[in-house]
Amino acid sequence: MNTEYAVKIEKLEKSYGELKAIKKMDLKIKKGEIFGLLGPNGAGKSTLIGILTGTVLKTSGEVLVFDKDVKKDYIFTRQAIGVVPQETISDGYFTVKQIMEFQAGFYGLTVKPEKIEEILKRLTLWDKRDNRVEHLSGGMKRRLLVAKSLVHDPQLFILDEPTAGVDVFLRVHLWDYVRDINKQGTTILLTTHYIEEAEKLCDRVGIMSHGEIIVIDTIPEILKQTDSETLEEAFIKLTGGEDNAIETI
Repeated sequence: MNTEYAVKIEKLEKSYGELKAIKKMDLKIKKGEIFGLLGPNGAGKSTLIGILTGTVLKTSGEVLVFDKDVKKDYIFTRQAIGVVPQETISDGYFTVKQIMEFQAGFYGLTVKPEKIEEILKRLTLWDKRDNRVEHLSGGMKRRLLVAKSLVHDPQLFILDEPTAGVDVFLRVHLWDYVRDINKQGTTILLTTHYIEEAEKLCDRVGIMSHGEIIVIDTIPEILKQTDSETLEEAFIKLTGGEDNAIETI
């Protein structure tokens, strides 16, 4: 695959009646980078992820994943993406191992026991493989969401607030794993309210406000442009804080 970009978006708009959740957005995420998408609640981040993954239909504009249109070539793009949503897993009556096998089946893959074992061990879930999901702790359910999203070897790995409400151990363990996946060539798109995570992890950052991306650059350049000492300080200067959030459906 020769494309330079994992994601290429031009003039993207999404409206809910009179409400414009995304306004003529342009965005390019380079293949193989860790890209952080930051913004206040309601800035449009989850809407954008929904459009990339096919759960939200765009109003207009072009959205390409590895040069394939997310609408016309949806089979390719959905197979290319793994996404960790904000919601916790709810398939309580199945075991951890069964969930992984089902997920592989959704992509038409032959179950590879060694692949499932590898992922579950990296996320410290192997000892829980025969436990029903309803008996897992909240942190373990979050790990299982990550595990599910990796079973088909996605080329683009999207994490939507993956560490919200989880303990420090899981955060450290997850980010170590994400770095390893990235080193193997997987592109990472991360949304988080823990700005220090983006500061440590990301090659570049985009900051959203009112459905628009107001800056995209490396963190040193954003700090220079905003005369800030930390990314959090720059974020507040650029967005004006939580008051900049918009209501979304």
